[in-house]
Amino acid sequence: MIGRLNHVAIAVPDLEAAAAQYRDTLGATVRPPQDEPDHGVTVVFIELPNTKIELLTPLGDASPIAGFLAKNPAGGIHHICYEVEDILAARDRLQASGARVLGSGEPKIGAHGKPVLFLHPKDFNGTLIELEQI
Repeated sequence: MIGRLNHVAIAVPDLEAAAAQYRDTLGATVRPPQDEPDHGVTVVFIELPNTKIELLTPLGDASPIAGFLAKNPAGGIHHICYEVEDILAARDRLQASGARVLGSGEPKIGAHGKPVLFLHPKDFNGTLIELEQI
């Protein structure tokens, strides 16, 4: 059901500094920041030959990332994202097997302009999973 790894998301307290570290220290291609108000984050994508790194920081006080950074002030891996061909079929199959989909269960549009869903980390070895329809 899942396809390739789309990205690994890292929550960071200082988006500018984190992006500069990837660009200047690691020599990576860094995309410009983009606000994602529906998800309460500002993101920067780091382009790698085989996948992406998504740096996230809170956008507003109600951001779910603010809570994550309160517990992890230096930042850390927030979630991993896998591609799926049909997000609704994937959702239905996962729910039928007992996996919990976060939120309403209906996909939202993610940072790449495609439908996404998040799966409860307690159902996946403590890891928050994002599914993105390709």
